[in-house]
Amino acid sequence: MSIFRTPYRKSRFRVKKPIRSFRDLEVYQRASACATEILTKIVPMLEEAKSPLRDRMIETALRIPEAIAEAHSHRFEAKDELDILESALECCNKAVVYLEQARDIYLKDTEGTALCEDLIKRYILLRRKTFNLSKAWRQFQGYDKGR
Repeated sequence: MSIFRTPYRKSRFRVKKPIRSFRDLEVYQRASACATEILTKIVPMLEEAKSPLRDRMIETALRIPEAIAEAHSHRFEAKDELDILESALECCNKAVVYLEQARDIYLKDTEGTALCEDLIKRYILLRRKTFNLSKAWRQFQGYDKGR
């Protein structure tokens, strides 16, 4: 047994690169990847099944990265970035609902079901990370606490 112990706890902490634009935000990158996957893999399956969910799913999937980018650009100007992030959170919930409906009603094969399950997990994680981003922006030292 060693007498010398490290004075700190080992963790998964890693230094992240600085945020210069909305494209550097992890939540934007994740939302964009999920939207791409929905548009390239899920939507063609829904077109074959002639699903009415197709248009709503496309709109919701594309709205999330758009809202994150918009909130980032309003962060230092209009101070309505938290409301815009709330709309991104709402769209994450809608995406989960639409994916569950598509999985249960239209996509009966194992490939479609597994893809929907993976995307549902990723959207739930994306929602949590977006919520954490909004909490971090609320704690920003220049943010007006009186709202």
